[in-house]
Amino acid sequence: MASKVIHALYTDDDVLMHAVKKVKEAKHHIEEVYCPFPVHGLDRAMGLAPTRIAITAFIYGCIGLAVATTMMNFIMIEDWPQDIGGKPSFSYLENMPAFVPIMFELTVFFAAHLMVITFYMRSKLWPFKEAENPDKRTTDDHFLMEIEIHNNEDELWQLLAETGAVEINISEK
Repeated sequence: MASKVIHALYTDDDVLMHAVKKVKEAKHHIEEVYCPFPVHGLDRAMGLAPTRIAITAFIYGCIGLAVATTMMNFIMIEDWPQDIGGKPSFSYLENMPAFVPIMFELTVFFAAHLMVITFYMRSKLWPFKEAENPDKRTTDDHFLMEIEIHNNEDELWQLLAETGAVEINISEK
């Protein structure tokens, strides 16, 4: 059985933030908010849990640093040691200052690329995936708040109209 949802469209992010706070104060559950750009503080206003993506970025950076250290030690010290510019390759620690730029670059490389992959997998954004936003205007200049209806259609309609919604629609989800 399909559930009914109410879509409230807004044209200003400040009005949207005020509306989200009013809806949360009235103890309604907001299913989703579709925005054309990130709105600072919207996640906190909706009551969403903080993201752990920064922790994964740190872990991916550590993996990149470990790969860089292992790779340079094997290539430059163990496999094919060379006397470059009068610096003999007898140990990794003696040559570490020369390896710092490579360690930095691989740390950033691994963190950035693995973060993009993690974000796409977590968001389920696969190649050729159809857009899920219910109104195309949310990609341009409108904000849409989606709330599931539980026999409170008139109350929600009145509340959303008071918060400054420019358009209110009811549809099947």
